[in-house]
Amino acid sequence: MSSPSKRREMDLMKLMMSDYKVEMVNDGMQEFVVDFHGPKDSLYQGGVWRIRVELPDAYPYKSPSIGFMNKIYHPNVDEMSGSVCLDVINQTWSPMFDLVNVFDVFLPQLLLYPNPSDPLNGEAAALMMRDKSSYEVRVKG
Repeated sequence: MSSPSKRREMDLMKLMMSDYKVEMVNDGMQEFVVDFHGPKDSLYQGGVWRIRVELPDAYPYKSPSIGFMNKIYHPNVDEMSGSVCLDVINQTWSPMFDLVNVFDVFLPQLLLYPNPSDPLNGEAAALMMRDKSSYEVRVKG
């Protein structure tokens, strides 16, 4: 077994041993779905999202592909595709990170601290900057 596949297996097992519900897609270890709960003290608290994760062959040297499967209203998530605009996953990924980091740190930070100046959902970003209370009502809806 090569080093990237060993690491993939280890990271996936670590994620499964944590508090996340993980469902494998197909037979391999490269695609799976994780149930992700909105972070405490955020507008998303109480919500549960299904996150599709695809691990490239070069994982952990190349970042995982992350996408929301069910709808979420957020400036940095494309409402149609569910893809995520998150620098740490898209540009500054490091093999030092693992899958648990994605779900324990990166996604909660994304939901707690949206960045309307770098939007994938322009409407959500504009509403957030123009009328924060309407934005909050829309998120909770």
